[in-house]
Amino acid sequence: MSLWRQRPERVATKIEVGILGATAMVGQQLIALLEQHPWFQITWLAASEPSQGHRYGDLPWRLPGKVPAGLTDQKVEAPRPRDAPQLVFSALDAAAAGEMEPAFAAAGHYVVSNARNFRMDPFVPLLIPEVNAQHLDLVLIQQQRKRWRGAIVTNPNCSTIFLAIVLAALREFHVKRGVVTTMQALSGAGYPGVASADSAANVIPWIEGEEEEIEIETQKILGRFMVNSIEPASVQISAQASRVPVLHGHTEMVSLEMGERVSSEQVEEAFREFPGVARTLHLPSAPTKPIVVHLERDRPQPRLDAETGAGMLVHVGRVRKCSVLDHKFVVLGHNLIRGAAGAALLNAELLVARQLFAPVQGLP
Repeated sequence: MSLWRQRPERVATKIEVGILGATAMVGQQLIALLEQHPWFQITWLAASEPSQGHRYGDLPWRLPGKVPAGLTDQKVEAPRPRDAPQLVFSALDAAAAGEMEPAFAAAGHYVVSNARNFRMDPFVPLLIPEVNAQHLDLVLIQQQRKRWRGAIVTNPNCSTIFLAIVLAALREFHVKRGVVTTMQALSGAGYPGVASADSAANVIPWIEGEEEEIEIETQKILGRFMVNSIEPASVQISAQASRVPVLHGHTEMVSLEMGERVSSEQVEEAFREFPGVARTLHLPSAPTKPIVVHLERDRPQPRLDAETGAGMLVHVGRVRKCSVLDHKFVVLGHNLIRGAAGAALLNAELLVARQLFAPVQGLP
C-alpha cells in the first residue's frame, strides 16, 4: 500500500528539498521516503568531505533495495548554504549540526532537523504534529529573536516520540508521572553502530544522553504554548535506556500514575480514538490514526509490527493495571522512520500545510 495520499491543491508544484548528511542512516531513510513524495523533490545532497564529488549511486547504500533511480547520478556536494534549496532536511550528527544548522537558518533556509542540538532551545519547536502542532508558532518568534531569515524545526529523540504520542492520547486523564524502560534497536546507533562483539546475544544497559532526553523532551512537547515560549508540562518521567540485539524497532515498557481513576478499557479506548491534528491537515505521511492497540498478550513485537503502516505507526499492547502506579503497557515504534526520518518529513509537511514555509525563487 502506498504511503502517500493525494496532495492538496495548494501544493501546485513539487518543492525542492536538500539533504544534509545524505550518506548517514537517517539521511538514507529520508531519501527512501522522499522517492515518490507528492509534495517534495530532492534536488541537492550534501555530506562530509570523503563523500563530496562522488555520484550518490557509487556510495554505500545501507537500506534494502537500491538507491532511487533519480539520484544515482546526483553529485554529493559540500554543505554550503549558497548551493542548497530553501527547505533542507538535516541528518547531521550533533558534532556538525551545532554549527551548520544555524548557518543555514541565518542564510534563509528552513532546516528540519533530526539532531539533538537545538531541541531544548526555548525558541525552537520540538514537534510531533499529532501532539503539539501549535508549537510551530515558535518559528516566527525564533526568527525575530535570532535574526534569522530561515528557521530550525526539530523532531524529538526517537524514544521520546513514541512515549509523547501515547501520553498525549491520555491527556484527559491528567498523567502525573511515569516510569519507562526502553529496549532500543541497533539501527538507532547509526552506522557502523555498536560492535557485533558487544551487541550479539547481549543487552547494553546504557545509551549516552538517552535517558535525560526522554525525561526533559517529553515535558517540552506536552507543554503549553504561551505568548512567546513553551510552559513545560508537569508530568514527571523516570527513564532507563538499553540497547538490544534487534535491528529496527524501539520497545518501551511504561508504567503511569494518573490524576484520576480510570479503567484499562478506558485507557485502551483513548489510544484507539486518538486522532492527532496531522490527519485533519491532510499531511501525506500522517497515518489516519497514529496508535494501534494490540490485544494479543505477546504483542507488539519489533519483527512483526515495526514495519506496518509504512513504519509510521505507534503500537501499544498489554494494557493492564499496575500494582505500584495505576496502569502499565508496552509501546513500540520504528526508530528510523516514525522515530527519525518519518518524523522530520511529517514536520516539513506541517510547515507547508501551516503556510509558515513558502518557497521563493532563489535566496537573497
